[in-house]
Amino acid sequence: MTNEWMNDPALAGIDKAKLEFLQALVFESRTLKKEQMLPFLMAVAKRGQAEHITFTNEEIETIVAVIKRESSPEEAATIDKMMRMHKKKG
Repeated sequence: MTNEWMNDPALAGIDKAKLEFLQALVFESRTLKKEQMLPFLMAVAKRGQAEHITFTNEEIETIVAVIKRESSPEEAATIDKMMRMHKKKG
């Protein structure tokens, strides 16, 4: 995925620093194996806290919708699964 998704007009109200944070995570996680993902995500959460990066539910929903439009059907299914897990946790 390129960074073109960040230029979507639906994301105009979201701080560019947040979008760049997400983009960096996508590129960093691409080469990870399945067993490396949990430690990576924990480190990401810690980095987000350190940089004071948080997302509202509305921002998350908007970002996910934009990313899904740019995703393959398989990627979109994975995103849906992650979002269901996130909603159960919250």
